[in-house]
Amino acid sequence: MAERHIRAEDGFSQKRCLTWFQEYTTPDEPETLGPDGMEKFCEDIGVEPENIVMLVLAYKMGATQMGFFSQQEWLKGLTELDCDSSAKMVVKLDYLRSILNDPNSFKSIYRYAYDFAKDSDQRCMDIVTAKAMLQLLLGKHWPLYPQFAQFLEQSKYKAINKDQWCNILEFSRTICIDLSNYDIDGAWPVMLDEFVEWLRLQRSQVTSTSGSS
Repeated sequence: MAERHIRAEDGFSQKRCLTWFQEYTTPDEPETLGPDGMEKFCEDIGVEPENIVMLVLAYKMGATQMGFFSQQEWLKGLTELDCDSSAKMVVKLDYLRSILNDPNSFKSIYRYAYDFAKDSDQRCMDIVTAKAMLQLLLGKHWPLYPQFAQFLEQSKYKAINKDQWCNILEFSRTICIDLSNYDIDGAWPVMLDEFVEWLRLQRSQVTSTSGSS
């Protein structure tokens, strides 16, 4: 009997999942987990709110707004993950991180991140948010990311549109560090043409400086 009870406890319980959700909501908004609740949730599972695993979790939930989970989103994602407690969530973190290793899944999460992170009333993502998200998603894997961040810093761009966002990932995956396979006449957004031009100029200046010293 005791053994059967343990198995039942180990299985997923929607009721337990909802009770867990309510630990992070307020009586005013019982169906929305907001920024304060998110902070407590992250604390309970031992993850910083800005950790990329939180983006993967939001993707799994189909969350539509950064910093918030609706009750419906929570149930959708955590039912799929078989999680109804902090302890079970902690065990799932490595699995969530591993999803990023699959190129197709990463591409889906990268595309999802655009609409998730931008202000819902804005058509484009502001440049500050874009830089933070690009750092999170590409900072560790794209060798040219530091130069691209520097380019954005000195550029006229105040926002990034969806087409530019998607092409940045494609560029990071296909273009060599020396830019030798970049086709200026290709279908790249003007932003990336300008980045290549800027980076080539930076490199030529470094070369000429070192050559004259």
